[in-house]
Amino acid sequence: MNIAEIESSLRDLVEVPFDPDNFIYRFLEIYGAPKATITKLRQASTGDLISDNLVVWKKKLFFRTAPQGKAAVTVDEMALAPRIKKDAPHFLISTDGVEFYALDLKADQTRDLALAELNDVFDFFLPLAGIERYEGVAENPADIKATARLAKLYDAILEANPDWLGHNRTHELNLFMTRMLFCFFAEDTSIFDHGLFTRTVMSLSRDDGSDTSSVLLSLFTAMNTPEGERGNQPDYACRFPFVNGGLFRDQTHIPAFSKRALRLLKECGVLSWRDINPDIFGSMIQAVVEPGLRGDMGMHYTSVPNIMKVLQPLFLLSLEEEFDAARDSAPKLQKLLQRIYSIRVFDPACGSGNFLIIAYRELRKLESRIFARQKAISGQWPLFSSVQLTQFCGIELTDFAAETAKLSLWIAEYQMNEVFKVEFGSAPPSLPLRDNGNVVRGNACRIDWLEICPKNDSSEIYVVGNPPYLGRAQQTPSQKEDMAITFANIKTKYKNLDYVACWTIKGADYCRDANAQCAFVTTNSICQGEQVALLWPHIFERGLEIGFAYQSFKWRNNATNNAGVTCVIVGIRTRQKTRKVLYSSEHGQVVGNICPYLIEFEDIIVKKRSSPLSAFPKMDFGSMANDGGNLLLSRDDRNELLQQHPEAASLIRPFFGSQEFIKGIERWCLWISDGNRAHAASMKLVSNRIAGVLAHREKSNREETRALASVPHCFGENRTQNIDAIIVPSVSSEQRPYLPVGLISAGGVINNLAFSIYNVSDYLLAILSSRLHLVWTSAVGGQLETRLRYSNTLVYNTFPVPSLSSEQKIVLGERAMDILDARESHPGKTIAWLYDPSTMPANLLQSHKNLDEALETIYIGRSFKNDTERLEHLFKLYSTMIKKELSTRAK
Repeated sequence: MNIAEIESSLRDLVEVPFDPDNFIYRFLEIYGAPKATITKLRQASTGDLISDNLVVWKKKLFFRTAPQGKAAVTVDEMALAPRIKKDAPHFLISTDGVEFYALDLKADQTRDLALAELNDVFDFFLPLAGIERYEGVAENPADIKATARLAKLYDAILEANPDWLGHNRTHELNLFMTRMLFCFFAEDTSIFDHGLFTRTVMSLSRDDGSDTSSVLLSLFTAMNTPEGERGNQPDYACRFPFVNGGLFRDQTHIPAFSKRALRLLKECGVLSWRDINPDIFGSMIQAVVEPGLRGDMGMHYTSVPNIMKVLQPLFLLSLEEEFDAARDSAPKLQKLLQRIYSIRVFDPACGSGNFLIIAYRELRKLESRIFARQKAISGQWPLFSSVQLTQFCGIELTDFAAETAKLSLWIAEYQMNEVFKVEFGSAPPSLPLRDNGNVVRGNACRIDWLEICPKNDSSEIYVVGNPPYLGRAQQTPSQKEDMAITFANIKTKYKNLDYVACWTIKGADYCRDANAQCAFVTTNSICQGEQVALLWPHIFERGLEIGFAYQSFKWRNNATNNAGVTCVIVGIRTRQKTRKVLYSSEHGQVVGNICPYLIEFEDIIVKKRSSPLSAFPKMDFGSMANDGGNLLLSRDDRNELLQQHPEAASLIRPFFGSQEFIKGIERWCLWISDGNRAHAASMKLVSNRIAGVLAHREKSNREETRALASVPHCFGENRTQNIDAIIVPSVSSEQRPYLPVGLISAGGVINNLAFSIYNVSDYLLAILSSRLHLVWTSAVGGQLETRLRYSNTLVYNTFPVPSLSSEQKIVLGERAMDILDARESHPGKTIAWLYDPSTMPANLLQSHKNLDEALETIYIGRSFKNDTERLEHLFKLYSTMIKKELSTRAK
């Protein structure tokens, strides 16, 4: 039986009246149990088992019909059966004909639903049919499981409190869930007696959960009241310690519980919460209140290695160096401790606090190593840590993430204190909680950062984080307003900047004095294309420099199918003589300066030009039809037109844009001059299309388009010349090793989604096809999403080429022809296939390498070692040519 049949058969099963004597046998038949097995199960004696009506299929399942409303309780009873270990069932299942409850003992997962909905979870039981469910293994399965259970509890609470939706109770619900998380963690550690919270709630609550909220209210009230001030509070609540720290301070409503919600509370409570990782768990539980993230539950977080790419070069490596120098000197060690206690870490887009948690943990680890050295030197060391959570500040827009960040910092503190106790024999008491990190809910683009993390002369402040990126097209109206507020006093075309530029500018303002530095993870687009000229002059004019940077890399989390975003990390500080480090995927290198394109060079910015810097002919967009699609023809359109009007052949031309050229898409267009307009109008199909152009232009809101209605037979913008042309796609894949540049024969029409050069020369085709030109395009042209975006004014017109002799032009032209020949040796293959790294033919790749060698020899007398060296040399040549141009103009 296949999967579709299983689902269908289950639907049929639950649509008929429940038959307690035969339900389980029909269920097993659906999942392919042999008839002989079912016969044996029917005949088996059950007198020595828990009770009557228990069906046992070894290695497969235990099943028992349940009393009304007791399906989950019945499964609990089966789990205690003496022979559970011997028979090792995969599933425990029970139903009363209305409720259905199942436990997968191997995966430790449950399904709690109405029997009528059983077919919705058909895949849960596929192991019975010999079909194992595949689930990707996360970095921390325990954290994933805890989050999944918590998500179910959250949903059940919302289901029991529909009036809470949309009634401004989001904060109350988020705070409630945060308190529940703390209690689950506390009862699995030494903070509470083991299992105290879950045991108390379950023993005092009615089965239907109707009084659970009052029980929880009593517990929360007690945990906010010192032991000597509890008055008439119930004894069961007084068993809980005073927690303080603000976690239970606010008196809020407790949501009502249902039977299902109470059951899920128990399931959460029986999990082990002791070893959860606060650096991942905080981000994971955001998925609880953001169902859109649940498809990759627990995977939407910033990994520790990526966070360390920010924290290490910003301040941790400096601390390590100071520790190495101080390890044998008690005074120097004490001085280093004072430095640690003066550090503050501020994340103005903190999410659930990952950067703050890792920074806190790393400072605690270093502090412990210092204590160990003090112990070795003098036999004395402090009894407790002096790293305070108040040293860690954050701003977060979403309520639940902000509450989670506070909780995660508390958990991190507890765990580090437990480690400290093992190493040094003592630790401060877990309760009452100390003040947590200064994490506030708010919009970082509209808050004065100094109010959250004030500066003083004795503090070192490090601003860190992974703010939202969001290009112009992805920004919401509110985010666009954030941009306007942030750039209100800055004269720049900020609307073309990514949203992350708000944090970059505000970080630069915050770090104008020497005791503050910042480092953000951002999309690499702010270090490419026009955004460099729009953003970086404002950074430099504030007296700042790039102190360290990571060149482009994939910022990956652990999501199963996550392709990652191409990012950079840029550290900004006041100008100083201390070393600067530039990191690539292979290594970090001390450099003299880091320019905004993230290479070792002066702070240069490439700006758009109206004419080429090198001795190049003009490049322009292709022709734009502006026709409502009426002048454009598919292959079928062309064939139909020629079938009815063979005389239209002279009016039809091949039509090329970026996609047509790259993917080999066959398209055509009507190209009608003033002289043959009457001839065109005499053909019905052509006349109809001209009429369509007229209608399109007449109804336009643009005055310029309406004016074109007088010439409906023509393209709106005609830049076509009846000669051969070079075509350069405006957008192409960043995966290709070379730009897909080509030749279009005379008569072809290049559209406005590609660039054209009508003064064709073979050597120019060679230059545009080179690795050097691709590298320049990648750096200064910017990107559309992750794809390369070409620009005539920013890429072509700025590309630096040394003076070429006639002989050199001939050699380059020959190399270009070799490339075209190599392409033609693979007939029928598209440019996309030819330049896909996985399919690129060897002869084509070799032709390009031969071209690169010839061109790069002209530049430096040899081939470049890598793309970094290529780009550095191009910037040097660009700078030299710009200075020479300015000098010539000055004369």
